[in-house]
Amino acid sequence: MSMNRYESPLSSRYASEFMLELFSHRRRILTWRKLWVELARAEMELGLPITPQQVADLEDRVEDIDFDLAAAREREVRHDVMAHVYAYGLAAPSAAGILHLGATSCYVTDNADLILYREGLRYLRGELLAVVKNLSEFARTYRATPTLGYTHYQPAQLVTVGKRATLWMQDFLSDLEELDFVVDHMKFLGCRGTTGTEASFMELFQGDGEKIDAMNRRLADAFGFSECVPVCGQTYPRKLDSRILNALSAIAQSAYRMAGDIRLLQHDRQLEEPFEKHQIGSSAMAYKRNPMRCERICSLSRYLMADAMNAPLTAAVQWLERTLDDSANRRISLPEGFLCADAVLRLCRNVTDGLRVNEAMVDRACRDYLPFIATENLMMEGVKRGGDRQKLHEIIRTQSMEATARMRRGEPCDLLERLAPEFGMERSELEALMDPARYIGRCPEQVDAFLRSVEPLLQDASGETVEINL
Repeated sequence: MSMNRYESPLSSRYASEFMLELFSHRRRILTWRKLWVELARAEMELGLPITPQQVADLEDRVEDIDFDLAAAREREVRHDVMAHVYAYGLAAPSAAGILHLGATSCYVTDNADLILYREGLRYLRGELLAVVKNLSEFARTYRATPTLGYTHYQPAQLVTVGKRATLWMQDFLSDLEELDFVVDHMKFLGCRGTTGTEASFMELFQGDGEKIDAMNRRLADAFGFSECVPVCGQTYPRKLDSRILNALSAIAQSAYRMAGDIRLLQHDRQLEEPFEKHQIGSSAMAYKRNPMRCERICSLSRYLMADAMNAPLTAAVQWLERTLDDSANRRISLPEGFLCADAVLRLCRNVTDGLRVNEAMVDRACRDYLPFIATENLMMEGVKRGGDRQKLHEIIRTQSMEATARMRRGEPCDLLERLAPEFGMERSELEALMDPARYIGRCPEQVDAFLRSVEPLLQDASGETVEINL
């Protein structure tokens, strides 16, 4: 890390080595060169005057990249692709004359982006599944552990700790569906010419359109794409970038929701994110255990959701066959979006792998509010004993208000003591109804059914521990 130059925190602090290498300059240029090799091979096989030796020379020198030479050439010609055509030609001189034959810059830049983006999405898919797997294990462990539910962040009926985790899982599985849709519908650009008309190849192949189609099928197949976009201008449709960043934004939305919930619950000491033995929570308040990992998830997720706006704004202004005002924006927003999504999911894996439930605090929160939650059951029991439903309802309402006022003054809840004489019941009879497990509905069964439905997806999910830079 250079101390004298700015470096993106995504690369210096947050993203994985895989993602950093994927979007490195070297990987980008290597991909360009592989595209040039496959173009030369396809043109040779379809009858253009290119020799097997020229293709072999290009293959042999794929990794022989003189970045300093290319940079010097770019400063001279002000064109990055042509600078690398020049450097590659010097590395494989026998093939210099046929290199980039019939192609435009977008043949290598756009197709390389498609290759890299697809690989990045596939990697994120694995990260996403790993988060879901961690949550599935957590949900199974706490499937029947009663906890206070909240609506409007106000105490509501009981749920279970595991059931709440399935809500987070469901969000992430929705993101998985969206990501899979994007990957499954990605199409190759191919080599289509300056405005997508393939005019240069009509010249090279003497008007034989079938050979042009065959060339593009071979190029797509060489890089694992089933087809090319049906029509295009100079670039692949920038709507795809919107799809990609939307999928990454969706992950950020789910991650933010989960991390936000954990932050709220950590405030009440019900849940705690992982905390290292020697970790410092605050420079001034040594006792603190701040939810800094979940806070970081939320912070990075906000950035990613905002970053996703770049793609639709760019797609909307691609005049006619293309403009170049997409280039600088995409060069930043797409790789940074991938690195940020990677960072968010790495943090999510780390948090969900070590998420701690303070069961005593969870039980205490349940029991503090259980008398209120149980009042409907109490009313039904009172009716069974001959009481008037409407009158009992009014008794519960007024006594609940009194008990709540008492709690606001910091005094213990005394609702049961208030209701016992009104209902003609002994305190012990009321307390028999105070088992939290009576009020969780079908939560355990819902968790079990949900986990069974997602189990096939998790067969190949990684269970390894993720280390993060704090």
